[in-house]
Amino acid sequence: MLAKRKMKLNDLSDAVGVSVPNLSILKTGKAKAVRFSTLNAICRVLECQPGDLLEFRDDDDQQENTCQSLETRSGP
Repeated sequence: MLAKRKMKLNDLSDAVGVSVPNLSILKTGKAKAVRFSTLNAICRVLECQPGDLLEFRDDDDQQENTCQSLETRSGP
């Protein structure tokens, strides 16, 4: 979406008031959550809908891995 709008991450950061590192986390899909106010600001600046930015992914496998990791950590 940034490329479509010919906008750099620094410009988006300035426009929405969110740091470049936080936007980078969102951009790479590594964010655990996003505030509605942040999503609203990004959509307003990019003139798009949330569906243009977000994609649903079933994370059943990820949840199983997380649970397995926690069980391994707790030990005997």
